[in-house]
Amino acid sequence: MRDIVARELGRFANKVRWSLAGWRAAWASETSLRQWTGVNLLSAALAFLLDLTTAERALILALGLAILAAELFNTAIEEIVDRLSPEEAAWAKKAKDCGSAGVALTALAGGVAWLVVLLS
Repeated sequence: MRDIVARELGRFANKVRWSLAGWRAAWASETSLRQWTGVNLLSAALAFLLDLTTAERALILALGLAILAAELFNTAIEEIVDRLSPEEAAWAKKAKDCGSAGVALTALAGGVAWLVVLLS
């Protein structure tokens, strides 16, 4: 049993290291990730400063994290596409545009949540 626990803790530690490495790499190269992080910090601060229910606050915070996750996925897509197709190609543009649209829709969901919370 100890061996299983030790092995799983090691796997978890690796996942944490790899995730932090991915965050650092994206942070260093992606202005949009830094911008969304700033927006997310402001949104989180407002969620705690305003008189929101626990559910409203949780929704706002979760959607903020979802925006950051979408931006990281988009960064991964762009990196792969740029390596596979350094020249312009219709499929490469479509892949990158779809990734960008995913970020935009996630951000729109966050904005809609804020509107609904503030107007209710």
